[in-house]
Amino acid sequence: MTARTPADLGRHLGSGLLSFPVTHFRAEDHSFDEDAYRAHIAHLGAHEVAGLFAAGGTGEFFSLTLPEVERVVAAAVDAAPRGTPVLAPAGYGTATAVELTRSAERAGADGILLFPPYLTEVSQDGLAAHAEAVCRATSHGVIVYSRANAVYQPGTVARLAERCPNLIGFKDGTGDLDAMTRLYAAVGTRLTYVGGLPTAETCALPYLELGFTTYSSALFNFVPAFALAFYEAVRGRRHADVLRMLNDFVLPYTEIRDRKSGYAVSIVKAGLAVTGRPAGPVRPPLTDLEPAELDALARLIAGIGG
Repeated sequence: MTARTPADLGRHLGSGLLSFPVTHFRAEDHSFDEDAYRAHIAHLGAHEVAGLFAAGGTGEFFSLTLPEVERVVAAAVDAAPRGTPVLAPAGYGTATAVELTRSAERAGADGILLFPPYLTEVSQDGLAAHAEAVCRATSHGVIVYSRANAVYQPGTVARLAERCPNLIGFKDGTGDLDAMTRLYAAVGTRLTYVGGLPTAETCALPYLELGFTTYSSALFNFVPAFALAFYEAVRGRRHADVLRMLNDFVLPYTEIRDRKSGYAVSIVKAGLAVTGRPAGPVRPPLTDLEPAELDALARLIAGIGG
């Protein structure tokens, strides 16, 4: 665990690209393959990354048991290079989210990414109470993830930012540029803003103009050099380079990703298999790519020298 205040952690996360590692499972029984996972964390941490989000959406948080989440986070903390912050997930109902927050502290995580509540639709007041309960349960920095049944309105975020000093970030999974403009106008630089669409590179350039200096890169798992080059082009506002990389790889990649629900995770594990760093299968209810889709992905990766 790094010795940073929540505010320092927020600034650090906003200064570079963020990695959301997959969770490695054994092919025979889908159990957690800790040795392979540790090696992957060390590999990712050797690159220029501002933070590792263990057991996140790309890490199949939704398919892990609570004890497994703590084990995965602890393994990431132990395997990450010194100085690389590791953030842990919290989610489901509020009581479970608080339990996961405390579990993250035991595992040595540096911060918390709060996922939407499980299943049910909620009001803005309920959503605010959910996030505030998690913030009050820890001294660590907390990032809220706005997506699905937990879309935080700008006024809600502004109130949370005022009431919760350790709320350090907002991750967007909606792609609503109008709402993000209103959010940044209301909250300004108080928070770190994280692009969180399934392949966040697609909106990274327009989001940069709205204060989103970073995003969650699933591509970083298997083509880290490309992911970093793309991020540098975005931060440098090199529009021609961004457009070229979108056309050469990112947009064709999303076409494969969109063929089946759940492929946003499956295609990342497929990319690792193609590049010789297999992470095993996805757990049900997700499904792995079909052989023809795997071949198409391999051709795409070869095209960028991956």
